[in-house]
Amino acid sequence: MNADAIRALSKAGVAVDVVAQTGSTNADLLARAATLEAPLLLVAEHQTAGRGRAGRSWLSSPEGSLTFSLAWKFDGGPQLLSGLPLAIGVALAETLGALGQQVQLKWPNDLLKDGDKLAGILVETQSAPGGGTWTVIGIGLNLLMPDEMEAQLGRSAAGVPWLARMERDVLMAALLDGLAAALAEFSARGFAAFAARWNLRHAWQGETVVLLDHGAVRHEGRAAGVDDSGRLLLDTSEGRITVMAGDVSLRVKT
Repeated sequence: MNADAIRALSKAGVAVDVVAQTGSTNADLLARAATLEAPLLLVAEHQTAGRGRAGRSWLSSPEGSLTFSLAWKFDGGPQLLSGLPLAIGVALAETLGALGQQVQLKWPNDLLKDGDKLAGILVETQSAPGGGTWTVIGIGLNLLMPDEMEAQLGRSAAGVPWLARMERDVLMAALLDGLAAALAEFSARGFAAFAARWNLRHAWQGETVVLLDHGAVRHEGRAAGVDDSGRLLLDTSEGRITVMAGDVSLRVKT
């Protein structure tokens, strides 16, 4: 991929760096956050130590994945960023939908296609010198899912072969534009502007699910979408509860 081409194709006005290989684009941008003056997109052709939520590894391949992070500064502290990973999911889903690929959303930070994981989102924050919060949004998107990668994962995963045929710079520019527009909207209106759009794409709406905390069942109930703060709504035998995103995993009950 070419940074100049992505910048030229994008309407976001965001600086772009492309590297052939790195450990983690999120870690790289967090290390640079103290010196950043404007938003920056960092794209890696290959990531060797990609990370997911709760410290999990994110496996990717140079041919079959897009791995990138976007540094974006928000006014105020991280407490104002409730629901941001879900808003990012909406932005990605809407962008992919405009490109002809309909996907669903899984609380709190995954995109699914045909029931399998297509993309993951990792949001990390760091205080900005002089005030505000630098937010680094890491995204791993599967384009192709070869058999050997599924074998490494130990489970099935989704791909979008149609988009894999697109010029990568064009695809990356479209994703950047969708993200930049969503981040500006989130800054102005918070997650409430995204809640209904997230619920329209909720993969497990009405399904009976279990919420796991370090492998133990914490809650069980019927998934009822999210509220305006991004909290999961769960209809349990004792009534409706709300769940904040934490180190928990959501599964359909089998």
